[in-house]
Amino acid sequence: MKNKTSFKGSVLLNPVPVVIVSSKNKKGISNVFTVAWTGTICTEPPMLSISIRPERLSYDFISETMEFIVNIPSRSLTWETDYCGVRSGRLHNKIEEMKFDMIPGSHVNVDYINQCPVNIECRVTKIIKLGSHDIFLAEVLQTHIKNEIIDENGKFCFEKANLISYCHGEYFPLSEAPIGKFGYSVVKSPKIIKEYKEKYGKFPLLSKKIKQK
Repeated sequence: MKNKTSFKGSVLLNPVPVVIVSSKNKKGISNVFTVAWTGTICTEPPMLSISIRPERLSYDFISETMEFIVNIPSRSLTWETDYCGVRSGRLHNKIEEMKFDMIPGSHVNVDYINQCPVNIECRVTKIIKLGSHDIFLAEVLQTHIKNEIIDENGKFCFEKANLISYCHGEYFPLSEAPIGKFGYSVVKSPKIIKEYKEKYGKFPLLSKKIKQK
């Protein structure tokens, strides 16, 4: 029995991270706007991408200076995140309205949002013109992470950052407890399993298919 409905081609990749991108034009005017289409594209050199509609004010700012900062918001900033996505910087000073504490970047002439637990300074290397959106490929120059989500061993504990995701028009909080860990499906080390259980209370179960092998 057919258990799926087919639709014409559309991008239904969900969920995705939601971020607030800050930029500044050559006159020193700053703006922030929300982006749901962003992603990691390379580790060496570290690079990411954001997709922007050409009619957005930030498109003009970033095209002019070739710099921007990705600010990753926490759950407490969900309202602000949405507002920055539906209000235009041509009509609103969103930074003042949201009372964002802006800190100068160290490698780019752009300010980052201090309330966001993670801030990623970027320099554009290429703009690819497509259709409704253009892709901005950028190299990551510097990252700022709040001390509260870094443990004593220097590990990034993003589960403590209360991050959010965007899924088909809605915002969702991320769980604090993982349901798995990269490579856990092939882990055989009793030490790793024990450490995982001590931290999360249990080790994620493998599928029955894998167990039966």
